[in-house]
Amino acid sequence: MSVLEILQWPDPRLMEICPHIEAITPEVETLAADMLETMYAAPGRGLAGPQVGAMARIFVIDVGWKEGKSDPLVFINPMLQEVSEDRATNSEGCLSIPGVSADISRPAQVQLVWMGLNGGRYVQSFTGFAAACVQHELDHLDGVVTFDHLDAETRTKLEAEYNA
Repeated sequence: MSVLEILQWPDPRLMEICPHIEAITPEVETLAADMLETMYAAPGRGLAGPQVGAMARIFVIDVGWKEGKSDPLVFINPMLQEVSEDRATNSEGCLSIPGVSADISRPAQVQLVWMGLNGGRYVQSFTGFAAACVQHELDHLDGVVTFDHLDAETRTKLEAEYNA
């Protein structure tokens, strides 16, 4: 396993829509392991393929590891299946935009369907911080970063702080 370089905004690869992964290959398995190692080393709670230059629909999360409740998950070709009407606002940071946190409003509960490394199909509902985390990582697969969720004034302010 290897710790990979995390791309920093405004790298143009962070704005690209990633294509689906067609098959679980040894390269995909290695990428997933490397992404988890990179996420833990950063230290973060989620990491998407494009953040490490892998332009493919894959992300990893482990929302509880910092509290001693490790539960790493690998999502391949994830898709939102259900989205609640209730909203929740969380302060979100991003490993590709270090030092910047922003309050982002997202659906409070989502249901995702994805393929695991074993090729199996998984469906799970996420709430709370986990819901925000999977939506944040899913955004990366569609070329969306934290700044894209902000109003123009807040975005300009945070971009200026990031670039200072």
